[in-house]
Amino acid sequence: MELSGGEILVQCLIDEGVEYIFGYPGGAVLHIYDALFKQDKVKHILVRHEQGATHAADGYARSSGKPGVVLVTSGPGATNAVTGIATAYMDSIPMVILSGQVPMAVIGSDAFQEADISGITRPCVKHNFLVKDVTKLASTIKKAFYIATTGRPGPVLVDIPKNLTDPRVKIPYEYPKTMSLRSYNPHVKGHRWQMKKAVDCLLEAKRPMIYTGGGIILGEASAELTELTKLLGYPITNTLMGLGAYPGTDKQFVGMLGMHGTYEANMAMHDCDVLFAAGARFDDRITGIIAEFCPHAKIIHIDVDPSSISKNVRVDIPVVGELRPVLTEMIELVKSSDRKPDPVALAEWWKQIDGWRSLDSLGFDRNADVIKPQYVVEQLWEMTHGDAYITSDVGQHQMFAAQFYKFDKPRRWINSGGLGTMGFGMPAAIGTKLAFPDADVYCITGEASIQMCIQELATARQYRTAIKIVNLNNGYMGMVRQWQEFSYDSRYSQTYLEALPDFVKLAESYGHLGLRIDKKADVRAALEEAQKQKDRTIFLDFHIDPTENVYPMIEAGKAHNDMRLAPGVNPDAELA
Repeated sequence: MELSGGEILVQCLIDEGVEYIFGYPGGAVLHIYDALFKQDKVKHILVRHEQGATHAADGYARSSGKPGVVLVTSGPGATNAVTGIATAYMDSIPMVILSGQVPMAVIGSDAFQEADISGITRPCVKHNFLVKDVTKLASTIKKAFYIATTGRPGPVLVDIPKNLTDPRVKIPYEYPKTMSLRSYNPHVKGHRWQMKKAVDCLLEAKRPMIYTGGGIILGEASAELTELTKLLGYPITNTLMGLGAYPGTDKQFVGMLGMHGTYEANMAMHDCDVLFAAGARFDDRITGIIAEFCPHAKIIHIDVDPSSISKNVRVDIPVVGELRPVLTEMIELVKSSDRKPDPVALAEWWKQIDGWRSLDSLGFDRNADVIKPQYVVEQLWEMTHGDAYITSDVGQHQMFAAQFYKFDKPRRWINSGGLGTMGFGMPAAIGTKLAFPDADVYCITGEASIQMCIQELATARQYRTAIKIVNLNNGYMGMVRQWQEFSYDSRYSQTYLEALPDFVKLAESYGHLGLRIDKKADVRAALEEAQKQKDRTIFLDFHIDPTENVYPMIEAGKAHNDMRLAPGVNPDAELA
């Protein structure tokens, strides 16, 4: 079979099993778009901005576990995608970005819409390629998918000069069935002796803590994590990216940890004597001040990426390998060991944790007349029975969603954790809905974030992706306002949004249904109305208390046991 470069690219996607490609056409990729037009196996989703394409592909990847695929043109098309590429890179999301480039003959001449996207993206991709020979195109695409989806996943960019896709030039096509790279060999199986040391350390613990991140979800290891945690009977906490890896409603789950984690999770982290970390990277939002992180603990760290081990926090027992096989082997080691967890010490440890838990650090004023954002999220969780896919943007609403929507399943919580990208939520919801058309998909957002990619309401309309947008509208960039209240004597510099649109009319102008909710008594009814609308996108504009803050909060330079709690909450008095 002889194909042009454009046809080769499309056939590679077909052979790779790609279902959707998210993109926006332009001059450098017109040959590719013409090849896409001639087939119907790969469905193209036309976004309204290239950032929307990357976020939609990202949401598709996070929810489905399949790589997201993006197609953009050269120059501004490619540079517009950089924020979404960096978002995927920070959270280790598998993505393949296909960018058009000016013809080889004019690369480096400042040609129209030329940009060195390989150089621009080098710091925020797992790898990138500039294809210079059409005979290498198919093998390069195979390499891109292989690198993006194995080991620690991540985005891979393939830059394709326009002349390589010329429909007049045809060559024989063959897509590689397998791929092996001499310089890239991800660790799969952990070292047996290291795993045995880790298990021995775990079973000797008096105050153990299990801490897991997004790597558990990416590694499809939630079932194994749950089995090991139940087997040990130890408390467990998840990072923001790890929510859903362990059932959020289970009594052993002590809530999310970190900057806006629960009091009990953070205190248990600080006081534990053995910390078992799996698929987490010890980022600054989790550790607080490094010098005082888990000061009494021996630390076990399992990760597929050896460069993550002891990168931020020095660990005592490292295990490099894929999470699922490593945890499976550790379960067998625990079962076969003569040692068992110390029941007396463990009971005393749980008594201490339950004391911290009784503080109810996530409590809020349930008798307030105004709508509290926590109440909206809580009602959504109750109405959907925790079974919806939830995307979010970044800010207070993201934290309220993480705190009050209890995720019992992996891949249900879709958010930008590492980069913290405003505008992520709605396009990610579109990608998630395409992956699971019969599922309930809600985007929890704020009036500042939603406007970053508001044009994707047109994409939702065109492809009939019936997502539900829960806009927690407080008239501020809420998290920035909160920091300014705490650290800048309430000098609210450039955080009050004085020219907000009428979101109901805006949604209606795109062909969707919009509802404004001002009264607490109307919250549940509005959510139920949205739930009934299975075939339409609904924009729910909740006007919430503009003064509400996210608690607990670990401020910069503070340790886990030094949290700012809600006004009136005094742990010294209440736990005395």
